[in-house]
Amino acid sequence: MSRIALCLSTMTVAGLLAGCSIPGAPVAGEPDVRKLEVGKYEVDRHSYDVSPAGHGAVLEGIRMADAVVPSIDIDPSLSHGRTSSVLTTVDDTIGLLADVSRPVLENRKFLTGYVAAGADRADPKGETLPVSDATAVTTVVLRFPDQGAAAAAAKELEDADINVAPENQKLSSTKFSDAYLHWRPGVPSVGAFLAHGEFVISLYVQRPKADSADLVSWVDKALTAEVPVLDSFRPTPTAEFDDLPVDPEGMLARVVVESRADRTPDPQRFAVYGPGRMLQAADDQAARQQLIQETGLDSSAVVDNTLLHRLRDTDAARTFMTGLIDSAGAEYDPIGAPNDVPGAKCLRLNAAGDRETEYAFSCFVTYKRYVAVVSSDLEPDVRQKVAAQYALLANSL
Repeated sequence: MSRIALCLSTMTVAGLLAGCSIPGAPVAGEPDVRKLEVGKYEVDRHSYDVSPAGHGAVLEGIRMADAVVPSIDIDPSLSHGRTSSVLTTVDDTIGLLADVSRPVLENRKFLTGYVAAGADRADPKGETLPVSDATAVTTVVLRFPDQGAAAAAAKELEDADINVAPENQKLSSTKFSDAYLHWRPGVPSVGAFLAHGEFVISLYVQRPKADSADLVSWVDKALTAEVPVLDSFRPTPTAEFDDLPVDPEGMLARVVVESRADRTPDPQRFAVYGPGRMLQAADDQAARQQLIQETGLDSSAVVDNTLLHRLRDTDAARTFMTGLIDSAGAEYDPIGAPNDVPGAKCLRLNAAGDRETEYAFSCFVTYKRYVAVVSSDLEPDVRQKVAAQYALLANSL
């Protein structure tokens, strides 16, 4: 369970430490949360009064997670999620796009964007690129002020990219006549740009063999999957970016934290996503997609290193928690959770795990239709966090 936000995190529970008194009243059939030992964590009912002013591009980029197709919906073989991320600055896009794209994005007033990538196998351990014989697709969706800016940006991005190397040659889509495609003969990859409304779709496709017809067919396949998803997304008018609500349904306020002060929208540390994000980065998208469909996941919040998911109902929440635990991997061992937190489950990172990138302990807390994943490197801390998360949900719902 990764330290990166919205990947499963890790933590366990050992001995409960002396804690604080907790506001609230006992509910029939539930523990009296006032008696739980929550340490330093805040558990009273709360709402964030955070202004979106100046953060509208971040908030719209977070919304755009549901505007980008997961790789498994491009082709069932692409079931290994490689990355998913909000792109709020031109710098965020470089690496996904060539550095020569920078002037185009700046001149055409790039606003925000999102990337999701997947492959037919996992990247080698410790590597950030797929192996050479893998099939991999990276989908980037870029938002511009209007359709004219997007159309101009698509052409200029293609011109800049194709001119990076004199060997590059244009290709033509068989299904999308307005798309720009290019490749370098002998290299098994293709780049593509398509303006669609106020968006530009950028694709990078890698295949095992350098076959231009095959590469074009994969571009067409990816665009065929992405365009309807983008069409179903309702973009926020640019003038309304800074009116976007930060926590419209109170999801962020239900995530346990040590301090609620000085919060601003942040894609990895203070954000609410639709169900797309949980699928795009999953190591096994097939299993995760089935789990999401079965349980009706509709919202996920991340605050610091804690996740909160909202499911269809109480039974679906239990099923979702079990699915997350089952997908944790062989590097985690189950350990005992606090006895006074109903239904809590905990895992501990074993010797096969990487303490540099994974938390030592992860615990799963259910309450009604919610599942929280809390993480820490310290067992006493994670135990308190489990109790605090349960108490906060009980006090909030």
